[in-house]
Amino acid sequence: MVLLVLITAFIFTGTAQAQSAAPASPWRFSITPYLWLPNMSGTLNYGPPPANGSPSVEVDNNPLESLEAALLISGEARRDRWSVFTDFIYLNFSNDSSSVKSINFGGSAVSSSANVSTQSSLRGAVWTLGTGYAVLPAKPLALDVFGGLRYAGLEPSTDWQLSTTVTGPGGGQTFPQAGSISQRTDLWNGIIGVRGLYWLGDSKWSIPYYLDVGTGSGWTWQGMLGIAYSFDWIDVKLVYRHLYFDQGSDNLIQDMRFSGPALGATFRF
Repeated sequence: MVLLVLITAFIFTGTAQAQSAAPASPWRFSITPYLWLPNMSGTLNYGPPPANGSPSVEVDNNPLESLEAALLISGEARRDRWSVFTDFIYLNFSNDSSSVKSINFGGSAVSSSANVSTQSSLRGAVWTLGTGYAVLPAKPLALDVFGGLRYAGLEPSTDWQLSTTVTGPGGGQTFPQAGSISQRTDLWNGIIGVRGLYWLGDSKWSIPYYLDVGTGSGWTWQGMLGIAYSFDWIDVKLVYRHLYFDQGSDNLIQDMRFSGPALGATFRF
């Protein structure tokens, strides 16, 4: 990963030096407030296990019912073929449908199907920062390659109600019939990817696309595809977006997916 970043930086630097003799274009900026309604699903592994065990919880929600608060905005600065962009997401979900699928008693996991009522909440922020170079800068296909980083600070919590207590191997530990737990994790990942537009002929319609993949605190990837219409100084976009995190089976975020439609307006200046 480090080698790939160094190679990319070397290529970008060499290209910039080769173009240094050309007249510089002015900076162009854009800002995009947007609305995203993602379904959240995945597995949370709370731990390390206390004396009475810790739960592994499956989560699946309806964003129209559980999304309590959201702040979503992205921006870009572009000059010649170079660009810097950022994206910030804050989401707060509550009362998500969940189930305790197993209990970890310190190396020994016991499956459970005794759920009566289990609900989870999650709040957190995801921040992406990248810098890119336009390999294909003109119509019909605009294509940027980029590298950057993604930070996610996620704080899930779960309240459970089981039909019975769960006893660990050997009978020496007992997971309570009802309880709650909350933990927090901070994820840092380096990312690389592509993004751009495909213009539909000479019209003002285009297809925006985005794809990145990264690693560091586990794995992450994000994809987006949709349709956009350009006015004189504003673009309106409707896309489907998917964001994924995976820390592995021994960590809090075993896997977590955010998927759903997004509607935004890009203001150019």
